Amino acid sequence: MPTESTAPPSSATRTTPSGADRLGSLTYQARTLAGQNGALVALLLLGVVMALMSPVFLSTQNLLNVGVQAAVVAILAFGQTFVIISGGIDLSVGSVAALTGIVTGFMAGTYGVNPVLAIVLGIGAGLACGLVNGVLVAYGRLPAFIATLAMLSVARGLALVLSDGVPVPQSSAVAWFGSTVWGWLPIPVVIMVALGALAAFILNRTYTGRAIYAIGGNEEAARLSGINVRRQKLVIYGLASSFAAVAGLVLAGRLASGQPQAAAGYELDAIAAVVIGGASLAGGQGRAFGTLVGALVLAVIRNGLNLLNVSSFWQQVVIGAVIALAVLSDTLRRRRS
Repeated sequence: MPTESTAPPSSATRTTPSGADRLGSLTYQARTLAGQNGALVALLLLGVVMALMSPVFLSTQNLLNVGVQAAVVAILAFGQTFVIISGGIDLSVGSVAALTGIVTGFMAGTYGVNPVLAIVLGIGAGLACGLVNGVLVAYGRLPAFIATLAMLSVARGLALVLSDGVPVPQSSAVAWFGSTVWGWLPIPVVIMVALGALAAFILNRTYTGRAIYAIGGNEEAARLSGINVRRQKLVIYGLASSFAAVAGLVLAGRLASGQPQAAAGYELDAIAAVVIGGASLAGGQGRAFGTLVGALVLAVIRNGLNLLNVSSFWQQVVIGAVIALAVLSDTLRRRRS
């Protein structure tokens, strides 16, 4: 019995994508890419607008100034990224940064501790604050907002007690954090890039990073899959405060002293940078690169407004509007998904 054979389709019956289909596909890909990198697109547009409005904006010195202005907020925001992706929030990072600068100067100046050891002790003080936050959230079952709000007050109070409310001089080792290399490259920018790479590595290449995304996506599912959620929360808040401690050293180096009121309000800028960078306040979503771009967006806005001689009062209004738009965008994005 003869078998029926199927001949391959001829060239006349073969369908090829039309020009409209190709254009539609390219448009969709471009829209998807822009949606995934909205903060980067916004940063580029801001750069173009500021360059048109101020010829000084694109000068090498001014761009380095933007990097220096972004550095402290970006470093704080990298640590905040871990917390927000996990579904939490840390309001204490600004106070922890101030406490680190005070502890470092206090140990080196008052007790004559070796400056390098004083830096280690300062970072250790920051780490201790994060571990306390982690214990309160993971084991004490306190909402992250309340636990870190309490630490905000405690850390700031300790900074004021240790310094007696006055600036604390810093050693040359701490001053290095605010200096330059090769006479032109600011150390804060180098540290910002290095810690950004470290944050990206932790999120993308380590067990802790995978656990952070899992906890933020669904904490109960993460627990049932074998993740020790309590232990990971200790790590998460410890990382956030350790990054805040390094930010405190950078700020103390720039100011050449430990200021008990330093970094006041910076926790809000850090949260804003993370959200502008595409992270979701509901958890489970965010990238270190996006956080860096978010911090640069805030720095570019402030720098550009300074160049245009806009009042600092109006700058606060603009920054507030940007934060509101970023959170609104996050809300709309989650509704669509």
